[in-house]
Amino acid sequence: MNEGNIVLTRMKVLLQTWESTNDRRLIFLSCYEMMTQNIQDAIDANDFEDAMWVAALMENFANYYFTALEAYDSEPTIQSDPWRIAFNAANDPHIHVLQNLVLGVNAHINYDLVFALTDILAPEWQQLTEEQRKMRYRDHNHVNDIIYHTINAVQDKVIDRFDPRFAMVDTLMGPIDEWMTKWLISEWREEVWEHATLLIETAHETDRQEITQHIEKESIKRARDILGEGGLSALVDFI
Repeated sequence: MNEGNIVLTRMKVLLQTWESTNDRRLIFLSCYEMMTQNIQDAIDANDFEDAMWVAALMENFANYYFTALEAYDSEPTIQSDPWRIAFNAANDPHIHVLQNLVLGVNAHINYDLVFALTDILAPEWQQLTEEQRKMRYRDHNHVNDIIYHTINAVQDKVIDRFDPRFAMVDTLMGPIDEWMTKWLISEWREEVWEHATLLIETAHETDRQEITQHIEKESIKRARDILGEGGLSALVDFI
C-alpha cells in the first residue's frame, strides 16, 4: 500500500468513528478526505509534472493534521491556536457547518501547509534550477484546480447534509459561490507559497521565528473573523 492510500485509510477510519459518535470534526475531514482522494487520483494518473514530489508533500501535509488532532485529543489547552479554535468550534452545534469547514481549511492551509511545504522544499531549494522551482510552483498551483473541481461534491455531501437550506442559496447564486471559493483558496495558497519560500530563504533563526509567529497570528485572526459577530453572514462578508 502506497503512502497516499495509507493516509486515505487513516482518514476513512477516523470518519467512521466520528460518524458513530456524531463528532462534528468529520465536517472538515470529510472535505479533506475528498480532496486527498482526488489529488491521489491525479498522482496515479501522472497529472503532475513531478508526481513523486506531490505525493511526498501530500503525506507530510496530512501528518500535520494528524499531529494536531492527536495533540488536541491529548490536551486541548496546549494545541496551537488555529487548530484549537477549529476543533473547539466543532464541539459547538451552534457553529454553522460552513464556518466549521472554513475554520479547518484556514488552520490546515494558512498554518500547516506553510510548514509542510517548507519541509519538502528546503532540502532541495538551493540545488533547484529556476525552471525546477517554477515546476514545483506549477504543481503547487495545479492542486488549486483539483480543489475547485471538488467543491460541488463537498457542498452536496457535507454542507447540504448539515444544512439542506444551503442548497437553495447555491441555486440562487449559481456558480458565484464556487468562484468565490476558488478565489479564496487560490489567494490563500499563493500566500502559502510566498511564506514558505520566505522561510527557506531567511538565514537567521530569529527572523524565521518572527515569520512563523506572523503566520500563526494571521491564521488566528482569520479564524476569529470567521467566528465573528453575525455568524454565517459575517463569513460571507469575510469570503
